[in-house]
Amino acid sequence: MASETDTEIHVQYGLDDRPPWPRSLLLALQHVAVMIVPATAVAYIVGGAVGVGDATAYIVQMVLLFSGLATVVQAYTVGPVGAKLPVVMGTSFTFVGAASTIGINYGLAAVFGAILVTGWLVEGLIGWQFERIRPFFPPLVTGLVVVIIGLYLVPAAMDNAAGGAGSAHYGAAYNVGLAALVLGIAVVLNLFTRGVTRLLSTLVAIAVGYVAAGVLTVIGVAPGLLSFDAVAAQPWLAVPNPGRFGFAFEPVPILTFAFLFLVSAMETVGDLSSVTSAEGRTPADEEFRGGLFTDGLMSSLGAVFGAFPVTSFSQNAGIINFTGVMSRHVVGIAGVILAVLGLSPKIGALVTTIPSAVFGGAVLLMAGMVAASGARLITLDVTLNRRNMVILAVALGLGLGVATTPEALGGLPVAARTFFGEPVIVTALSALLLNTFVPGEQSPLFDAH
Repeated sequence: MASETDTEIHVQYGLDDRPPWPRSLLLALQHVAVMIVPATAVAYIVGGAVGVGDATAYIVQMVLLFSGLATVVQAYTVGPVGAKLPVVMGTSFTFVGAASTIGINYGLAAVFGAILVTGWLVEGLIGWQFERIRPFFPPLVTGLVVVIIGLYLVPAAMDNAAGGAGSAHYGAAYNVGLAALVLGIAVVLNLFTRGVTRLLSTLVAIAVGYVAAGVLTVIGVAPGLLSFDAVAAQPWLAVPNPGRFGFAFEPVPILTFAFLFLVSAMETVGDLSSVTSAEGRTPADEEFRGGLFTDGLMSSLGAVFGAFPVTSFSQNAGIINFTGVMSRHVVGIAGVILAVLGLSPKIGALVTTIPSAVFGGAVLLMAGMVAASGARLITLDVTLNRRNMVILAVALGLGLGVATTPEALGGLPVAARTFFGEPVIVTALSALLLNTFVPGEQSPLFDAH
């Protein structure tokens, strides 16, 4: 265990520490509770848009299964695949728009065919050559990626806190109250208590919010807020079915997903940096390489069975910085839990009964922690001189600009809107280009050292 210094937060459990089993299980459940709703939401959104009906439940199952398997691989590695870091994997919202549009226009076979080809090809290539390209991703660039990922999660977290975008009860007082209750409990337990209550502050907050939602449902204040109808309809066990949706290899979908996997690689580099920032360091080359290999390989393998791409989850990186629990063994247990849920649709459906407002209160805190960890990476390793301040200003200004006002790009061609409408892409590319071509100590071309 490490104590708090000027360059690292208080790490309660280090990378290779093994907390007692009961505590490890609860800490792992905390990770699962925070990521399971957004991970499965991607499957629900795309399934609904494409119109696959009951097959959506199967896609949800595969997302959970391969999120779990990829998490275990990240924690323990398989050869060169895996970072041996506490990285929780899940399906990213980065792929929602493309998967929906391509699924409608080309069919799901083209979606899974494109993922199968581009996952291992793009991220595998980036991971293989990362030692050469790493100078282009100094703390200034990766820190900005982490910051924008966290800030980009905030609107989605607020939507959930209000009851979920499109909900008939969006903004209802009971939804806002539940989110505030979860947020308040997590903050109080983390800042004013010690031991297990601090470590499990997020899980306790979600549990209390869940119980409160049940009470509101029973007394009639919020009818239907907590419903178990979907649980009863699901079987206890379902076996994965490879090639269920078929495969088609179309040029446009392949190019689109190749581009999105480049974005996913940027996010993973940022998340890995966020995780190791708890120790006051940036990841080693082999950690970056193994993490990127996992993203690509497990995404391609998952596509064979009908899962959307898996990538590192930023809110779980926020949990690590929030609780100080960096043990990869805890995250490995979380991966096993996710895989088991993926084999049992009924149990998975039970977990997804967490109301949006309860989930939103927790993710709002985690999103802020992700952004804060990115800011910490920058302040620890970057001299905030005029050059770097300008790069920060331009990258964040452009990223937040397209995030908050996407309609400003309405006059551009569809391809350009897709490209420049992604806040992570705009922030990362602007920071990457400016940092590379403007002389300074973090530039790979003009490094003064």
